[in-house]
Amino acid sequence: MTKRSRHERAQRASETERVRQIQAAWAASTPANVAREFEHAVQSARTRGPLPPRPDMAPGTAPNPPRPGHEPKPPKEVTRGRRPR
Repeated sequence: MTKRSRHERAQRASETERVRQIQAAWAASTPANVAREFEHAVQSARTRGPLPPRPDMAPGTAPNPPRPGHEPKPPKEVTRGRRPR
């Protein structure tokens, strides 16, 4: 756990309070029907839960298989040839 100075803890607490004030002001400025729709969307997202993890693939790889005849080559087997005399 990270230790924080008294000043930094106070600064974080004031930032948190300011964010709460901004959120309350935003909620008060939205029309009631829009706020209800937003709250409904938030609740449905929370009940849905997180998305399942994506498959472990290399960056930039398309999530579809290669076309027939364009499969990647298998890795070469390292074989040692005969030494010249």
